[in-house]
Amino acid sequence: MFAFISDIHSNTEALSTVLADIDARGADKIYCLGDVIGYGPEPRVTLKTIMERCEFSLLGNHEHGAMFYATDFNPKARAAIEWTKAQLNDASFPRDENFRLWNYISEMPETQTVGDIMLVHGSPKDPVRDYTLPGDVADPERMAERYKKMGACRICFVGHSHVPGVYEDGNGFQSPEQVNGQFQVGDKKTIVNIGSVGQPRDGDPRLSYVTYDAEASTVNFHRLDYDYRATMSKIRATELPDYLADRLAVGR
Repeated sequence: MFAFISDIHSNTEALSTVLADIDARGADKIYCLGDVIGYGPEPRVTLKTIMERCEFSLLGNHEHGAMFYATDFNPKARAAIEWTKAQLNDASFPRDENFRLWNYISEMPETQTVGDIMLVHGSPKDPVRDYTLPGDVADPERMAERYKKMGACRICFVGHSHVPGVYEDGNGFQSPEQVNGQFQVGDKKTIVNIGSVGQPRDGDPRLSYVTYDAEASTVNFHRLDYDYRATMSKIRATELPDYLADRLAVGR
């Protein structure tokens, strides 16, 4: 059984909660789909934890923005990424440690395959920046392009939008609630958005992640409560916008 996590966004309370649950379920491997950093108050700790616990992390748009440019970010997100960069460059920490964190980010792949599974942050069309959202199913050509980009892979796991659910070729979008938390992957190309660990945006403040049983071809969605109030307090104690704290309480 594999566990997939994404969009941690420097939230150590959510990350520690999800890792404990993954351990309790006995997952064989953990894969991160990107956006380990950004928005939240503890980028160094989250990065080091992901480095220790995951097989790898993909490149998210926040890692890309930290390394290159964030001109397409909204002002609050851009302010957060600039603050995050300063934390990763903090001269009060050993220079070698700072280099190790930046080297890890610079080596994040945009896409990976595990058997017949494709892994990206955004979508098969644009692995880093393309959002996969429920409303996209109203544009069949757009969805068809994404399925085509999957190549020989039958299933693709994504994050980025922070909205979990299943996109099955020809069958539109289904939320985790509509599939009762479990989806049986069939012969049709399927994109699974696993949601966000550190900043859910579907109106549910609980963290979201998935496990996948490759032998049974079943996807299981999991939602967990975590101490978001502690994360909110940490954000407010920094120079990050208060908005980034407030949204955690409402899952938006």
